[in-house]
Amino acid sequence: MTTAIRKRLPRNDALQKVTGDAQYADDIYLPGMLYGKLLRSPHAHARILDIDTERALALPGVRAVVCGIDTSGIKYGTVPDEQGLAIDKVRFIGDEVAAVAAVDEETAEEALALIDVAYEILPSVHDPLLAMQEGAPVIHEASAHIYDAARNISRRTHLAYGNVEAGFAQADYVFEHTFETQMVNHATIEPHSAVAQYDPGGKITLYSSCQTPFLIRSDLAATLQMPLTRVRVVKPRVGGGFGGKREMMASDFSAAVLAMKTGRPVKVTYTREEALATTRQRHPTRISLRTGVTRGGRVVAKECHMIMENGAYNGRGPDILGSCPNYLTVLYRTPNIHFDGYLVYTNNPPGSAFRGFGNPQIRFADDSQMDIIAAELGIDPVELRHLNVREAGDVTPNKAIITSCGLRECVEEVDRATDFRNRWGKLPFGQGVGLACGHHTCGFKSLLPHDSSAAVVKLNDDGTANVLTGASDVGQGSDTALGMIAAEELGIPFHRIEMTTADTEVTPMDLGSYASRVTFIAGHAVRLAAADAKSQLLEAAADLLRTPPQDLVSENGVICSLEHPERSALVEEAIQHHLAHGPGSPILGRGAYNAPTDRLNRETGEGNTSPAYSFGAQVAEVKVDPETGRVRVIRMTSAIDCGVPLNPTAIEGQVEGSVAGGMGQALLESFSQHEGLILNPSLLEYRVPLAGEMPDMDTIIVETEEKEGPFGAKGVGEFVQIPTAAAIANAVYDAIGVRIHDLPITPDKILAALSKKGVGT
Repeated sequence: MTTAIRKRLPRNDALQKVTGDAQYADDIYLPGMLYGKLLRSPHAHARILDIDTERALALPGVRAVVCGIDTSGIKYGTVPDEQGLAIDKVRFIGDEVAAVAAVDEETAEEALALIDVAYEILPSVHDPLLAMQEGAPVIHEASAHIYDAARNISRRTHLAYGNVEAGFAQADYVFEHTFETQMVNHATIEPHSAVAQYDPGGKITLYSSCQTPFLIRSDLAATLQMPLTRVRVVKPRVGGGFGGKREMMASDFSAAVLAMKTGRPVKVTYTREEALATTRQRHPTRISLRTGVTRGGRVVAKECHMIMENGAYNGRGPDILGSCPNYLTVLYRTPNIHFDGYLVYTNNPPGSAFRGFGNPQIRFADDSQMDIIAAELGIDPVELRHLNVREAGDVTPNKAIITSCGLRECVEEVDRATDFRNRWGKLPFGQGVGLACGHHTCGFKSLLPHDSSAAVVKLNDDGTANVLTGASDVGQGSDTALGMIAAEELGIPFHRIEMTTADTEVTPMDLGSYASRVTFIAGHAVRLAAADAKSQLLEAAADLLRTPPQDLVSENGVICSLEHPERSALVEEAIQHHLAHGPGSPILGRGAYNAPTDRLNRETGEGNTSPAYSFGAQVAEVKVDPETGRVRVIRMTSAIDCGVPLNPTAIEGQVEGSVAGGMGQALLESFSQHEGLILNPSLLEYRVPLAGEMPDMDTIIVETEEKEGPFGAKGVGEFVQIPTAAAIANAVYDAIGVRIHDLPITPDKILAALSKKGVGT
């Protein structure tokens, strides 16, 4: 019997959230706090000639105005190319030029209008294909970090595994198709927000709605030219991140600079328009796939040419492009692969990390083409997947090790649950089913030479435990999962666990919430810390019960002897005995975990960069109205392999949220732009799925046991969203016989395709 694992426990922050007591960054009010606002460029590309702040500073209530020239100008990012405030020139509409602190938001807004900026407008480019041409406007000057500045290519990834030419020579059929994905915003319910406080001793404390407080501390310290010990980053509750709060933003930097200049706390909270139009986006891509298969359906070779639009700055773009070849190797057995990818600067808003880290773009293309191949060969989509799926024990061409894998079972389960094989291609016109598969990492060793986390567990004399971890709960419920892991290892009820998380001064180091790493990496550290504490606890109980510690077990708050169950004590009694008769020190358990993986070799693309992989399969059922072109997803069935399910209720919630995100990318989300100006920066016009548009959802958990994971668990945060767009696109084809190659799948595209096919004319 388990104490916490596999149980449908409520989230430990649920009461705070439903009562409104949960504190987010914008809820923080400090004595004497000022309000910050950012002046943004109205031009897509321009040189800054002069900034006159005199009128703004003279406005009553204004306490400070800061321009880029007032700062260090140090660039930051994975491949540094961005400044906290622009100094020499702006590179997209919305680029941050200056920051104002005033006694209220209205005064700060008024001050922005009084800042005079003289610009030299430069030619801009908004299409990556045009940006790569000779003579295009140069967005960033040449540096050692940029692959080809003259052609606006930030990074090129050119990799080959196996022998592609020999692979295509074995193929009986070769299929070539091009797919496109659009720019998508994270559209988190909580916009970016930061509150900075500067004390007389020269220390900055930043409360930031973020995913990676320790990494943001590093960037903030570097750009402020301060030692790490003088910078503290605290993560309050976060209303969604999805990758968009993984990096230091201008809100963080400007709040800190203004606080240092004024000596007073400063809050900077973005408007919804700023969050949509000026933060990070999912990279738009153009993906050309050439795939060779045998007559029986085995994939033997694949060539991928990918153009990924970077926008104005790198963000995490170089690592995202570098990860994309891996997404072609892990899911399906493809022995021979050639990948040629380009990350291209434009004068559009910058792209960066977004749930899946490039995997959704690749999967839309690859799994759409898998269905095209199945139809052409007369093989049903389930059988084609069965012929090519990975198995546990496989080693991919780029040396990733598949330690556990329930992908085949996931395909079988969604087929069984939806009667897919008997319905595919046989439903009435306008109704269809579509299958797609997905996978993702459980951590990723690329940016840093380690993928690690640490934790401390302190046992209190009332039988409760405090868990200190740097891991970041950004709304996905990881605090609950980590608390359950600690409770299970300690053998105490879950409600006795108190979590202290994501404070760079108080908690041990953790790299943050990304790459579906928190349950696996931070969970492992928490379990080790809890095991260390439990070892000390059982030593104390052994002295109390006069029983060897190896004969004791802790379960549900009671410690008892395996051989003599009548010898028992409450956990709190053992802790009190330790305090009274031991050295007087509390029971403190420490644990740290660095995934036993390889750092990605950026030259070869090789390396076992993740300790495990999660897998899944989805079937989308749609209805398409041929008169209006409207697509309605009526059911989504997801089978997932996330190892041992720690909390089935939490997993189901993650699945449903992921489906919503994937549906938005597939059918709704898109920006209208004119020369870099976003024309629909509001949730009235930037469409995301509403509650009434969500389909019926079935979640099937296919249990595998990942030996390296805490209690056998793997990550579940991202991979469920990855196949959704392809599953919907495949279902649309099954429904009406037209294939949409570019996202989103809108009514006008469907009507145009039907008209071209002669349907409805």
